[in-house]
Amino acid sequence: MGITFIVGGARSGKSAFAQKLAANSPKVVYVATATACDEEMQRRIEKHRTSRPASWTTLEEPVEVTAAIHTISSRDTVILLDCLTLWVSNLCVAAGNGDPAESQASILSRVDQLIEALESFSSIVVSNEVGSGIVPDSELGRFFRDIQGLANQKVAAASESAYQLISGLPVRLK
Repeated sequence: MGITFIVGGARSGKSAFAQKLAANSPKVVYVATATACDEEMQRRIEKHRTSRPASWTTLEEPVEVTAAIHTISSRDTVILLDCLTLWVSNLCVAAGNGDPAESQASILSRVDQLIEALESFSSIVVSNEVGSGIVPDSELGRFFRDIQGLANQKVAAASESAYQLISGLPVRLK
């Protein structure tokens, strides 16, 4: 049991690498956090769906990810969460215009709860590295970037192993 954390930029090969790690497991539950807000995103989601083995179970849950994981009873299941970034983004949007400090504390508390749930399984968590680019030009963008960076740090610290994907190549971090 334990968490494997996979982080990298957009189109760096994170999902393919995560699926490769999970491929030999007899039971895999793929927890998808994306929502189809437009046609292009619908195509991305469909591409992800068709890339997974038919024997895997898929849970599509954009917000209540921890609750979805709590429904999994078999501890010999590998959980592949793809992706932490979209989940945190969904939580940021759901937080709306509330107090930023309270919203950050609430979201990071939910990250802690997620980590606790994932630690009961062999888990693979995919996330984007969002702090290496430009500074977002909106308050919501900066709020998201900061929380995502903190969420990544929490999951990386709790992980048994961690990889950064660069141009399709995994670099072992831990």
